[in-house]
Amino acid sequence: MQSTLSYEKKLLIYTNMVQLDNFQKEKKTISIAKANLYSIIGLIPISILYFIPFYFVWKERLNITYLKELTRTMDLATNGLSLSLVVIFTMIAGIVLHELIHGISWSLYTENGFKSIRFGIMLKMLTPYCHCKEPLKVKHYITGAIMPAIILGLFPALVAIVIGNLPLLIFGTFFTIAAMGDFMIIQLIIKEDSHSLVLDHPNEAGCYIYRQNKI
Repeated sequence: MQSTLSYEKKLLIYTNMVQLDNFQKEKKTISIAKANLYSIIGLIPISILYFIPFYFVWKERLNITYLKELTRTMDLATNGLSLSLVVIFTMIAGIVLHELIHGISWSLYTENGFKSIRFGIMLKMLTPYCHCKEPLKVKHYITGAIMPAIILGLFPALVAIVIGNLPLLIFGTFFTIAAMGDFMIIQLIIKEDSHSLVLDHPNEAGCYIYRQNKI
């Protein structure tokens, strides 16, 4: 109760409104299990989206001989460290960075900066999360929600296609798919009025929408 009250007080300050009665509140959340399922389903179209242009530009790098040589080169580069451990460490570091990008992006639009950002893990699904404690404009919330997909997914994939780096392409593909939950949340609010506010949900994947009542 205390947590909800503090959020509403922040909303009043942020909007310079006298009462929250001036807003209609609606909860918009997604299922983590459903987001994970959509990530699996999204593997095929996203892989096609990235790998087809890579194939046309770097066809010779998608064959068994090249893959064996690439694996050998990566083994040498890791000084004997298990390649699987390197992959696992890279994925974990990327997941942490994914949430950090959310936090940094949202903090640019908050009154209290990074102090309004909180990180944690949803224990039931072992899913890390980033939570913004201040309400944001719709466009600002969407910006923070989509930035990890752009920085860790789309951008590495485009660079990989240009320079012919297969591991980087796989990295970009993985982290585009990892942003599926973010895409689902964006889809819930993208048609909202620009004057509406978005308050990140404190313990579920999603948010509250505050729509200003028409007078």
